[in-house]
Amino acid sequence: MEAKVGDRLVVESRHVGEARKVGEVIEVHGEHGTPPYLVRWSDGHEGLMFPGADAHVEHG
Repeated sequence: MEAKVGDRLVVESRHVGEARKVGEVIEVHGEHGTPPYLVRWSDGHEGLMFPGADAHVEHG
């Protein structure tokens, strides 16, 4: 997975009926755009994220 500042990180729900989480990548801590990422989630919280298989990056 590779991302840059400004990309969106989307984490799909693992349970039926739960919403997916969407956040903006505000810092990239890995080499060449790799995780971990500092993400500002849509609810305003920020956190360091090591995305799993249920996540993808939307560039742009």
